[in-house]
Amino acid sequence: MIPWLDDNAPFPDVSLALTEADGAPGLLAAGGDLSPERLLDAYRHGIFPWFSAGQPILWWSTDPRMVLFTERFTVSHSLKKTLKKVQRSMSTDGRWQIRFDSAFEQVMRACAAPRADGAGTWITEDIVRGYGGLHRRGYAHSVETWLDGRLVGGAYGVCIGRMFYGESMFARVTDASKIALAYLVHFLRKQGVVLIDCQQETAHLASLGAAPISRAAFIAHLRQATRQPPIENWHPIDLF
Repeated sequence: MIPWLDDNAPFPDVSLALTEADGAPGLLAAGGDLSPERLLDAYRHGIFPWFSAGQPILWWSTDPRMVLFTERFTVSHSLKKTLKKVQRSMSTDGRWQIRFDSAFEQVMRACAAPRADGAGTWITEDIVRGYGGLHRRGYAHSVETWLDGRLVGGAYGVCIGRMFYGESMFARVTDASKIALAYLVHFLRKQGVVLIDCQQETAHLASLGAAPISRAAFIAHLRQATRQPPIENWHPIDLF
């Protein structure tokens, strides 16, 4: 059994999360709320919410933890060509643009839209409201790919100090989410962010250079990184 969190109840220690043998590896607790205070407390302890509509709020701390070291971000030859095209356009005709934080809720709702594979979404209205609150406080950020004035891709996540927690990405044209991610990773690396939390292990993330590390190593890193000064000025930086 996992504990039920009343509004003011603290999170249990992450070592108490369920294991593979329990059938829900990483599940730690249920209940509570999605207030900015609760969400920030969760992220500072390596915990994240993940649940579907109709379920209670479920809190997770997976072991191992999928992370992307910013120095190990992998750019394929074809993506590099695309990124050079985008960067040329940004300085010439302006058809392509990369922006930070200009359409945070739009990005969230695009990430929540049904996918081509028919998969449902975990980004409920409660999640949109909760992370919107973090965004207004300066803790949640979006990176966006725009083409001819239309939002075509992007990603969003949470940043505390020099620790970034990736949440979700979307693309409406080929490579639009990877373009956004490349600019985000480049910016974060320049700001001294060593790794990005990816939460769940997937083949797609692995293809970009992400890899699992132990929860203990992840927690040790975030304790140090979240104590660093916050990033003040979010803006895209030229890749080349």
